[in-house]
Amino acid sequence: MTTNIPSKYNPKEFEDKIYDIWMEENCFRAEVNKDKKPFTIVMPPPNITGQLHMGHALDMTLQDVLTRWKRMQGYEALWLPGSDHASIATEVKVVERLKKDEGKTKEEIGREEFLKRAWKWKEEYGGRIVQQVKKLGNSCDWSRERFTMDEGCNEAVVEFFIKLYEKGLIYKGNRIINWCPDCHTTLSDAEVEHEDIPGKYYYVKYPYVENPDEYFVVATTRPETIFGDVAIAAHPDDERYKHLIGKKVIVPLVGREIPIIGDEYPDMEKGTGALKITPCHDPNDFEIGLRHNLEQINCMNEDGTMNEEAGKYKGMDRFTCRKEFVKELEENGFMVKTESTDHNVGTCYRCHNIVEPRVSDQWFVKMKPLAEPALKAGDNKEVEFVPERFTKIYTHWLENIRDWCISRQLWWGHRIPAYYCQECGEIMVQKDAPHKCTKCGSTNIKQDEDVLDTWFSSGLWPFSTLGWPNQTEDFKYFYPTDVLVTGYDIIFFWVVRMVFSALEMTGESPFKNVFIHGLVRDAEGRKMSKSLGNGIDPLEVVGQFGADALRFMLMTGISPGNDTRFNNDRLESSRNFANKLWNASRFVLMNIDGDLIDEETAKANYKTEDKWIISRMNKAAKEVTDNLDKFELGMAAQRVYDFIWNEYCDWYIEIVKPRLYADEGTDKDTARFVLIKVLKDMLKLLHPFMPFITEEIWSFLPETSSRLIKADWPKASENENFEKAEANMEFIMEAVRSIRNTRAEMNVAPSRKARAIFVPSKDEAVEFIQTGAQYFATLANITEIKIVHDKTQIGEDTASSVMEGTEIYLPLADLIDFEKEIERLEKEKSRLQGELDRVVGKLNNEKFMSKAPESVVNEEKEKMAKYESMMEKVVERLEHLKAK
Repeated sequence: MTTNIPSKYNPKEFEDKIYDIWMEENCFRAEVNKDKKPFTIVMPPPNITGQLHMGHALDMTLQDVLTRWKRMQGYEALWLPGSDHASIATEVKVVERLKKDEGKTKEEIGREEFLKRAWKWKEEYGGRIVQQVKKLGNSCDWSRERFTMDEGCNEAVVEFFIKLYEKGLIYKGNRIINWCPDCHTTLSDAEVEHEDIPGKYYYVKYPYVENPDEYFVVATTRPETIFGDVAIAAHPDDERYKHLIGKKVIVPLVGREIPIIGDEYPDMEKGTGALKITPCHDPNDFEIGLRHNLEQINCMNEDGTMNEEAGKYKGMDRFTCRKEFVKELEENGFMVKTESTDHNVGTCYRCHNIVEPRVSDQWFVKMKPLAEPALKAGDNKEVEFVPERFTKIYTHWLENIRDWCISRQLWWGHRIPAYYCQECGEIMVQKDAPHKCTKCGSTNIKQDEDVLDTWFSSGLWPFSTLGWPNQTEDFKYFYPTDVLVTGYDIIFFWVVRMVFSALEMTGESPFKNVFIHGLVRDAEGRKMSKSLGNGIDPLEVVGQFGADALRFMLMTGISPGNDTRFNNDRLESSRNFANKLWNASRFVLMNIDGDLIDEETAKANYKTEDKWIISRMNKAAKEVTDNLDKFELGMAAQRVYDFIWNEYCDWYIEIVKPRLYADEGTDKDTARFVLIKVLKDMLKLLHPFMPFITEEIWSFLPETSSRLIKADWPKASENENFEKAEANMEFIMEAVRSIRNTRAEMNVAPSRKARAIFVPSKDEAVEFIQTGAQYFATLANITEIKIVHDKTQIGEDTASSVMEGTEIYLPLADLIDFEKEIERLEKEKSRLQGELDRVVGKLNNEKFMSKAPESVVNEEKEKMAKYESMMEKVVERLEHLKAK
């Protein structure tokens, strides 16, 4: 053991070094150990599409705090890392690179070559993300790192698909889906973001077939879909339209005859109370169409342009068509009016372009049978959300869930394990490609071109990463996992899918708790984004301040489920805290010379301050543990901060300095013992939040045989509760604060010695005051203490302060040099008179009063009032001193 700790805190000198040591010594490695309880977290896998952002830093720090804490509590703690293939996002990136580097499209190089480039991208960016995660100090078990498209996860995906298909829960059908015309793929409902944009209601005339001079008016926000109209629907109870149900109208400018039908879906209060029905371009219209056996007419191409159903508008962009078609409707007298409205539209969560509902032949998962067990798991508390309010989002999504479209028109992803006979059309769903058709024997077989939705595979993450569908030792020991840490923005994307997938495949909920955190916003509360240019790279922050400072800033001031703000002042404060801890630790180590005394000897010689700091440490350990148990990581971090900065550094170290500077003896040895004992425990409490600095300081401490990461978590003990010592020290500290405040109010230098007269109002205060004599001398420069029970015994002119249990009086003669104070006050009086003369002169100046703005005049009046008040106090003080 060497106490030669560097004089300055410089995280760059040891953070990387310590991480390498942890890796070399397998400190993050979890083993199947039947003698220990497991604790498992699976990392929400970051996409391989680029840099980690501040949201990742928060998410991962929360997971690391929980993992390190549980590891120190004696659990076999596994934090399993990995990354996600992010089907759409990655394909877009690879396509862009292909075009930029080679000037080619993916179709030009073919599927096989394109996938080679996608895997190359994964190797490049997946590796980069791992390095970034390590820089933050995350204690993941890298020996178990997974990727959503690795061999094991791929096996799980195929198994899951086949099992659902065999149970009739996966089907292929021609249904309405969300289509992104820019990404050229389907999207699940969860991948569509809804936003209000300015739009219009277009009120359009549909002439009656029987009498073309009369017409039915329908309002629409999307007139370009009129080419796909197959009916008009009105509520059967709507008195305005009851008599019209069954009649026919003509689609304006298209000429097609369509029926007026009765259906309960139309809202009688909205628009005209009736709807045009376009089954291929609206999910609600699609369902109405199925109920009434209506024709399906698709009037748009996959790229968002109009098709041949739009006649002369064929090939035109959908929004250009809207503009031109509206103009034609107006010119031909079919437009009644337009109204401005906020129009809620769905946009692609990746490219943010407007999504187009579209009927398409796709693969779907039947959700109702899967949603019911997931709802029960929420009701029965098999899955608990922290905070509890987020259960509502989970429940609402499951109660309103529609069948999930899982096929994507992409190449990068898990290929759908469905094979088609090109001769008879038989569909074969199986693990390996069939050699011949099971129905007709043909060998002309082709695999489905589409891949599965990214969330289909990431929904299996908590168990596929542990070896399922195989009953591996890892799966049997570490599953189900304990906590999922994630943001509130992907509850329905991911959390819901993991729960119903796990219940269906494993019979158990994949995790007990879902710990929800908020977003990291900028200092002004705005969401960090590229468009605003307010994103902050965590690695740049680590380079400048160190990983510990970033982690601690992210952990303090947070509460479950709520957003937090990235703030440079708080970052500086976190670094200052690290610096304070470093300097305090260095001071302690510099005063440790030779071996420490044994604990029994130290206990027998504890002084009041020793018992106080040990008792406070004992309570801090309990409070921090309780907060971590409740996922109140922000409160836990703040409690550690308060103990280290305020109680250990600002009070205990200052109190025991005289003992450390004294000659050798039991009193000095006891102080050394307590300093190290408490320092060790507080480093343990701080370690999950600031792992690097705590591990580095730990390496210099005496009698530490193993790494701090493997040390035992402090446990509160009744034997270390010293209530009387706490009460005594709290009294003494409050008295010291009162004396210091009195000095400050009177501008008396802290170094000036003084006497103190105490007038106790409680019996125990007498004992506390007597115990505190040495502390008042050390911490408040009090040379003599006098206890009186009658204020008439005070006798001198004094400054006083009141605290619980006593009043404290300081003789003014000790605090003030009367002649110098009178001289100072006379100068202050002269200065204030000058300021008053100047202000009064301005306010009596007619020219100033007539020309100056009212705000300036008011400002001068406020100055005059302030100076008059200050003058009054100075004069009163002068008169008092001169009367002495």
